[in-house]
Amino acid sequence: MAKMVRRTCAFCSEGEAGSVMYIAKEQNVAAHQDCLLFSSGFVESEEYNPDNLDIRFDVASVLKELKRGKRLVCNFCRKKGATVGCEERACRRSYHYFCALCDDAAIETDEVNGVYRVFCPKHDPGNRTNHYDAATKRRRHLSKSSTITEQMSTEETAEENSLQILKRKNNRHKVRIDFLRKCKQAGLLDDIFEEMLDTLHLAQEKLMDDNTSETEYEETVMSLFDCGLFENILTNIHSGTEEKIQELLESRKRLDNKIELLQDLKEVVLPTPENTASTSTAIQITDKLQNSLKDKSCTLLFHPLPS
Repeated sequence: MAKMVRRTCAFCSEGEAGSVMYIAKEQNVAAHQDCLLFSSGFVESEEYNPDNLDIRFDVASVLKELKRGKRLVCNFCRKKGATVGCEERACRRSYHYFCALCDDAAIETDEVNGVYRVFCPKHDPGNRTNHYDAATKRRRHLSKSSTITEQMSTEETAEENSLQILKRKNNRHKVRIDFLRKCKQAGLLDDIFEEMLDTLHLAQEKLMDDNTSETEYEETVMSLFDCGLFENILTNIHSGTEEKIQELLESRKRLDNKIELLQDLKEVVLPTPENTASTSTAIQITDKLQNSLKDKSCTLLFHPLPS
């Protein structure tokens, strides 16, 4: 009996149950819809048509994008195949699509115009400026002829943008939570944490190695600080610095007391070996004299008197 075969996305290597998969049977390639849409070097071969989404991507273009991804390392999981790049031109960060969600990247989707963009957390448009404040500043510089209606429209647009950004972030959190729950159900949590520990040990080795290049050193440091867990650990260590200082001061106080006692003990004058020997000799002579006197006393007591 023929059996169904579970397919895995060739881009992100995650069998996400809720994702739309596109499969090229002859080339034996399957990919998530979102992994294709958000890949930086990939463009849809067909115009967006909600009524016909079955044929949407050119196989040759998909294979070309997969080849390009072999040179790109994911900023989140540190594995190759990261075709989803940050839209900031100066930024060189790349992700797998689901890794971008886990790293709190900003996702912008405009299905009508076919725009699918990703911004890394550092270049998230929502973090650059508060859209509401920016709109308010612009409104203050409008000419006196500007109408109240225009001002209200600008304010409403800013509020809508802020709500959209908040909604995207909430969706990213939900995706991450659901993803980890599925990992737990699949029994993968132990593997995930082992991989995390291996990555941290490797980072430690690079930081401790004097032969590590400056570029690799900087990348390792940035990767660690990009991890919220690492930053939380540093914060906890920093907050406990004062307590540690007090512990060290108490320890130093105890050591100072011991040193003072040892200094006093050092100043005590002990008898020299010669003095000890002389004292011992004098005691021996005294003992001999006492014994001699006792013998003489006994002789006088028991010696017969002359007749």
